[in-house]
Amino acid sequence: MKSPLLSLPGAVPAEGRDEGVAAHYGDLFREQRALADGTGFVDLSHRGVVTVSGDDRLSWLHLLLTQHVSDLPPGRATEALILSANGHIEHALYLVDDGETVWAHVEPGTQGELIAYLESMKFFYRVEIADRTDETAVVHLPAGSVTEVPGGVAVRETAYGRDVFLPRDGLEAFAAEHGPAAGILAYEALRVEGHRPRLGFETDHRTIPHEIGLIGSAVHLQKGCYRGQETVARVQNLGKPPRRLVFLHLDGSEVLLPAPGTPVRLAADGPEGRQLGFVTSAVRHHELGPIALALVKRNVPVDAPLVAGTTAAAQETVVEP
Repeated sequence: MKSPLLSLPGAVPAEGRDEGVAAHYGDLFREQRALADGTGFVDLSHRGVVTVSGDDRLSWLHLLLTQHVSDLPPGRATEALILSANGHIEHALYLVDDGETVWAHVEPGTQGELIAYLESMKFFYRVEIADRTDETAVVHLPAGSVTEVPGGVAVRETAYGRDVFLPRDGLEAFAAEHGPAAGILAYEALRVEGHRPRLGFETDHRTIPHEIGLIGSAVHLQKGCYRGQETVARVQNLGKPPRRLVFLHLDGSEVLLPAPGTPVRLAADGPEGRQLGFVTSAVRHHELGPIALALVKRNVPVDAPLVAGTTAAAQETVVEP
């Protein structure tokens, strides 16, 4: 889904999973500072949008999701996961209920697989599932923004900003009135700074919620059964996850950022030492310089200097070992 905002002056298209929106509009750090100051917006119109309506929508979703949503009040934002039978993360949903319909945005291109799973679980419940991606665009307003959103649209308000579900044909008019636009790289820099994991970036085929700090924010520990709950409960009560998310301050003298998947090792062992993890996201921050998130083995000492590829890295704990 190619955004019409790629026609704005200075727009440089993003690549990879974020293809379809702008990476930046000519000044990455200015765009980051604007978002940090609570101004502008981010075009997230490449993300999938799924709705669930019907009288049973909340009680039904409660059975499938890791989050407690059976009594979700209208307008309250939450996030939730769908796990495999073995407790591995398959989908991440960012939700809000408007009193009649649950609106969710998901990673680009994942909505088809998500909807297929939801349809397979409908049974006799009074729910209607729809793919709204073609007609709905998500935009993000940063924390502190005083922008007034159009009436009659769903809004997710969180500690780090508001996600607005706009009619796609109103995206250009919104941009003209509420700019300046900031690119996805600015949004990602603030996400990494905030230690917020992202599906497909901080996750792989075997990631469980404990490893990336989603217990509490996306996984409720006192709700009824859902697929994968046994793994969640067993790790929570009896053990520790095999890996943990860390935040890395990278050596600013390096020209290139380590790519996702770059091996992480103990600095004392050098770039030929045993691999202990890998970089998941790396960005340039307007204040912190180059920073990253990485998944490492749980037993890596929390104060150990690391190296990401050949780049020196100092770690901060995100998930306790």
